[in-house]
Amino acid sequence: MKTLQLKWYYAIIAMFILNITFVSCDDDDDQEILQEMIEDEVEDVVGNTIVDIAVASSDFSILVEALTKADLVSALNGSTEYTVFAPTNDAFKMLLEELGLNSLDDVPEDQLKAILLYHVVSGKNTSSKLMSGYYSSISSKTDMYNYSIYFNKDDLMVNARAKVTQPDIMADNGVIHVINKVILPASITDHAIANSGLSSLTAAVVKADLAATLDDDSNDFTVFAPTNDAFTMLFEDLNVTLDDLSKEALTPILLHHVVNAFVPAANVQSGYVNTLSMGQGNYLSALINVSDAGVMVDKAMIVLTDVVATNGVIHVVDKVIMPSNVVDLAITNPAFSILVEAVVKADLVGALSGEGPFTVFAPTNAAFETLFQQLNVSGISDLSKEALTPILLAHVVAKNAQSTNLVNGYENTLNGDKSLMINIDNGVTIDGDINLIIANVQGTNGAVHAIDKVIVP
Repeated sequence: MKTLQLKWYYAIIAMFILNITFVSCDDDDDQEILQEMIEDEVEDVVGNTIVDIAVASSDFSILVEALTKADLVSALNGSTEYTVFAPTNDAFKMLLEELGLNSLDDVPEDQLKAILLYHVVSGKNTSSKLMSGYYSSISSKTDMYNYSIYFNKDDLMVNARAKVTQPDIMADNGVIHVINKVILPASITDHAIANSGLSSLTAAVVKADLAATLDDDSNDFTVFAPTNDAFTMLFEDLNVTLDDLSKEALTPILLHHVVNAFVPAANVQSGYVNTLSMGQGNYLSALINVSDAGVMVDKAMIVLTDVVATNGVIHVVDKVIMPSNVVDLAITNPAFSILVEAVVKADLVGALSGEGPFTVFAPTNAAFETLFQQLNVSGISDLSKEALTPILLAHVVAKNAQSTNLVNGYENTLNGDKSLMINIDNGVTIDGDINLIIANVQGTNGAVHAIDKVIVP
């Protein structure tokens, strides 16, 4: 900074003059006064931290009071570089009025600290470096994850709430951008509203009357949030608009994007998760597949992760995730690709896509490979529709049976000549030696349980 360099230059000259004065001046009192003047000047030159700038401005007196009350002065007065979105006095007055409070003394210290730290981002992010997108504040949700803020470069809005009115006040340890409102840690719904790229999701949530559900601070959710382009693709596929979809049609779709747990990207693993959408009296399942190519949720790719909200975390996806029937569940999972091929060849897709209810004991690809060896065939192509149909129907029971609802005994299948002998004494086995290896994958028309052998009538 040129100004700072000049101040140092003048301070050095002043000290040089002071030395000459000490030699020529006989009055000890005068020497002490001059010494104090120079030390004060040097101290003023050195003091150009974020806190120093705030203290020097009458517009930030309430901010300084808040920092002092929350014991954050030293944190912002060190050498670590920060970007601070600094609310003015008027911004704090509006907040107190909004909250129905008289003064900062009415705000608990821990809440005040969380709010103040929510205005701070690590690093020196000048206006030229700031781009539209999410930034992690230094306000903690957990030991490892901090609340996110959304900055829109087009209109200079933070969380669609506060506007940057004066950017780039440079400090020795960072940069200050003045804002006209205090920003509060955002809920999942708040984040959806703030990001214009999620406006279709916001409109759908409002129409389905789910905003209050996604604002519930008593739970931590994980939301897979489809982009506007994702909704556009869905509407084109269905040949509808949002106006054409009722609340009853939207609700199960939207809830199918919500998991009732806080699952940041680092904790996402391949496998099935239950969503908040219901089918046949149970929570519907979605398949997560983690690979080198990225993370898929059913047919949707996660394109942005870890938007941390007060009541959960958002991962943005490029497609709308539709609730799946038992056939769709098999199609989505590559471990069932041979089963899908068999169902298609036997012309059973339509039947198993109906209302149900069904329970499908689904053999994995490895199970089919073992069968092919036993039959001395190369694959499904060597088996006729007439041979496949009774085999496949022997894997389907005409009810929705979670593993916890199974009991010892026989279950009739859609193959009238074949019943399954169920034993639950040591896990769940079928016909003595067939094991459930994945249980309770719930679809809209029934449940799927993966098994390790093909059931042969």
